[in-house]
Amino acid sequence: MDARLKSALSQITERQSGRSLIDAGRVENASVMGDTATVILAPPVAGQPDLDRLQPEIEATLTKLEDINRVRVVMTAHRSEPSKKPAPKPQRQAPQKVTKPAKHVIAVASGKGGVGKSTVAANLAAALVKSGLKVGLLDADIYGPSAPRLFGLNDVPGLRKTDSGVQPLEAHGVKLISMGFMLKPGAPVVWRGPMVQGAIRQFMLDTDWGDLDVLILDMPPGTGDAQLAIAQDLPVDGAVIVSTPQDLALDDARKAIGLFEQTHVPILGIVENMSVYICPNCGHTSHIFGVGGAKAEATRIGAQFLGEIPLTPDLRTRSDEGSPLALDDGPVARAFLGTAEAALEAAGDMSRPLPDIVFD
Repeated sequence: MDARLKSALSQITERQSGRSLIDAGRVENASVMGDTATVILAPPVAGQPDLDRLQPEIEATLTKLEDINRVRVVMTAHRSEPSKKPAPKPQRQAPQKVTKPAKHVIAVASGKGGVGKSTVAANLAAALVKSGLKVGLLDADIYGPSAPRLFGLNDVPGLRKTDSGVQPLEAHGVKLISMGFMLKPGAPVVWRGPMVQGAIRQFMLDTDWGDLDVLILDMPPGTGDAQLAIAQDLPVDGAVIVSTPQDLALDDARKAIGLFEQTHVPILGIVENMSVYICPNCGHTSHIFGVGGAKAEATRIGAQFLGEIPLTPDLRTRSDEGSPLALDDGPVARAFLGTAEAALEAAGDMSRPLPDIVFD
């Protein structure tokens, strides 16, 4: 824990106990990265969460310190307390009812990195905007955020918070929240699971999204803490699974499907990305990663096949430039639009309570 931050936080009093945040054991971690201070708070032992009261006081106190210009405050879902004996198996409580930030909340996920999940998520959002909907995208990949580059917002000064919540940035008509907006280029995020979960929850529920039709969640790859937290605590209508046709990618896509099935999140369908390579010079097509693997998997598990997205040099270039290709009118843009509309239609058919996690 940063010594300067610890000293400053010891001057702030917890209302419930009358003790300082440090003495009350409320500060799980406090660190400085560049000009940004990050404070991780544990919830109070008794009473309601008090983040709304503490956050302004913490921000005002820490920005008085030299070289601290921005402050992030995150409250974890549970207190981290050491125990001298094994704890009994906890009984899961029903998650607190939360308000959906959009009419439809769609998670875009994959079992591994490198299959183009974030590119697909960005272009699905852009395609829905082009069709006339109000769309937001939450980049939930805290460790490897991609939204800043995909939407051409690499050099933004950070996020701004007002009385109505965190103000999302906007590019190409899509409202955006990403950890990448709060980091210097190339800076890593070195956080434990509870910190990541708290950040994702705050990004979704404390952001002033406005009146959205669709919120796209660009999920981190894999099947870890972040995915479980989203499935357990947040109002997701369903998941779109992205995979290439390759057997190696499909092996990990099956793991992502299994996770969502265990957490009772409906699978809206499977997207086959990089289904075929199209040469920009002669139009010749090559199936670099195989043929029809994702479509065959959708048939095998009884899921909807949402569409095929070809791989073209233009798609790669436009992604690097921060201008989603789905905004155009070519065949790749039409593929993204058809996939987005199919996913949205599937989400509209899903109605479910917040899930319980089930382990066999």
